[in-house]
Amino acid sequence: MSRSALVGNVTAMLEDAGFLVSDRCAIRPKSFDVAARRGEDLVLLKVLGNIDAFDGTTGGEMRRLGAYLNATPMVVGLRARDEDLKPGVVYFRHGVPVLNPDTALELFVEGVPPLIYAAPGGHYVNIDGDLLADEREERGWSLGQLASELGVSRRTVSKYEDGMNASIEVAIQLEKMFDQPFSSPVDVIDGADEVRDAEPTPDDPDPESDDEHVVTVLTRAGFTVHPTARAPFKAVSEDDGGRRGFARMLTGHSAFTRSAEKRARIMSSLGEVTRTRSVYFTEGDSKRDSVKGTALVGCGELAAIDDPEEIRDLIRDRSQEPSEA
Repeated sequence: MSRSALVGNVTAMLEDAGFLVSDRCAIRPKSFDVAARRGEDLVLLKVLGNIDAFDGTTGGEMRRLGAYLNATPMVVGLRARDEDLKPGVVYFRHGVPVLNPDTALELFVEGVPPLIYAAPGGHYVNIDGDLLADEREERGWSLGQLASELGVSRRTVSKYEDGMNASIEVAIQLEKMFDQPFSSPVDVIDGADEVRDAEPTPDDPDPESDDEHVVTVLTRAGFTVHPTARAPFKAVSEDDGGRRGFARMLTGHSAFTRSAEKRARIMSSLGEVTRTRSVYFTEGDSKRDSVKGTALVGCGELAAIDDPEEIRDLIRDRSQEPSEA
């Protein structure tokens, strides 16, 4: 299956599951293919045939964007090296959860989260340590007795009861021994915190030299500007003043070419899904005020405004207000 067809299939699956899905980010550079929202759950999704193509730079960018936009970065892929990704398993690449299409369908359409995650050394499950301790004590077993039954150390059993994850083999042994499951689902949307904590999100990249004057003006207007490296927009800007309608903003910048217009349209679609405004700063006169809800602002007129509130008013008047629906 081609990657384009795979992206189309995943998009259709998300729409069937009730997600609002953005237009595909069919431009370069790009760290993700689509954004999708259902209620308060926002996902930035990369779709790949082989997940070995997902590198650390892209992973870091997706995690930064997830932090800026309150979104979960995620990859849907078919295989790694020459092996198919197994259904029901969450893999991780550069701190980003990876699912195969069947696992994604179970999660988003059927509401069934995976129970297994892959990590160095094999596949593991989350153990409900409190339940295990209760069942062991109800049987009158000591830590040593359960350890002997499992073929592990007493200290290992104690760690299971304190919340340490276990191999699939141990989880199966426990289920047979006590005639009930002890594994709990992997929280893919809100989870992966331990992985992200172990692999901290990289710092913002420096803005490109051509963008520095735009960053300076936005900063003066009260925005914290987070430059991007591989996104359909140049930066995510956060409003330090917390004014309504300006919590976050996607920003672009270049001469107003056909490519820039295409980028502005994609930014508008992403803004609708991520609930952000979007503005494209142009070099020269675009002769237009907006592209499908993305404000167009000439760098000349931007530089001529000294009052931060005037800058905000200009963007507000020309851009589409984020929907809260």
